[in-house]
Amino acid sequence: MRAVGYRTPGPIDAPDALVDIERPRPVAAGRDLLVEVRAVSVNPVDTKVRRTAAPEPGDWKVLGWDAAGVVVEAGPDAGRFRPGDEVFYAGALARPGTNAEFHLVDERIVGRKPRSLDWAEAAAMPLTAITAWEALFDRLDVHGREVPGAAPVIVIVGGAGGVGSMAIQLARQLTGLTVVATASRPETAEWVRGLGAHHVVDHRQPLAAQVAALGLGAPAFVFSTTQTDRHLAQIAELIAPQGRMVLIDDPASFDIGLFKRKSVSVHWEFMFTRSMSDTPDIGAQGALLDDVSRLVDAGTLRTTLGRRLGTIDAATLMEAHRLLESGTVIGKLVAEGFAAD
Repeated sequence: MRAVGYRTPGPIDAPDALVDIERPRPVAAGRDLLVEVRAVSVNPVDTKVRRTAAPEPGDWKVLGWDAAGVVVEAGPDAGRFRPGDEVFYAGALARPGTNAEFHLVDERIVGRKPRSLDWAEAAAMPLTAITAWEALFDRLDVHGREVPGAAPVIVIVGGAGGVGSMAIQLARQLTGLTVVATASRPETAEWVRGLGAHHVVDHRQPLAAQVAALGLGAPAFVFSTTQTDRHLAQIAELIAPQGRMVLIDDPASFDIGLFKRKSVSVHWEFMFTRSMSDTPDIGAQGALLDDVSRLVDAGTLRTTLGRRLGTIDAATLMEAHRLLESGTVIGKLVAEGFAAD
């Protein structure tokens, strides 16, 4: 089968950063599904792994953790899906990735593809939907314990990225929170307003004064999707006492002491935790994606597809990596299908 991989981690401008390769077609066993991949999207995790993680000696590393496709085989212990089912999912970090014609995935982290979306639109959603959903409802627990005296407001730092784009929609559609998103360009501000943000502030400027000027009160929640180390002091200033903060990036430094005087709880969200640790609730991710699929088909949520780049090959995926590393991407970048033989 055709796939895209690398042997040496490094910068995207290296001539062998990503290469078109041939791999054996996998066989489904246990609870695995073998999926014929129709579209993939590219996430920041792809670029991080490409820069730092080497494959086993003599082998290839295949990236990709978002896919939409058709089940072609089901392992003997799989019961949720059967051949012919259309699915979407985000895969597992420790397994070969989705940048291949056929891909093995544990059925427990797979959802049914929204009927109203095409392959590319569906592939844009799983990783970011899981991340945003778990951050809001599992980590921040926005439907649970109230923050006394805080305003029912969530500040989403980095609203135009893939995760921010999903977080805005989920917070606006499924909670009663006022959504304040950050964006720094006219086109990103327009994007986040279109997704449902009530207010937009500029993350190139100090955040605390801008949020205070909205007159909403001190926010109960902050969701930081990017550049957390740059904004950390401002987040500590603007958040309400006893508020809750979640982050998903990897800041070079993180002074948690900034939050002590307000007794702010700080949470990390990493959507691969359940699959990496095979947690007892791993099936929650498949159920979550089924919920997302129903919400999309009901018109409550929309795809966060920002740009279709071309077919699934090394040249297209290298372009996607370059764009992601530029820090200017709006929504998700998707590659769809393989070139005809």
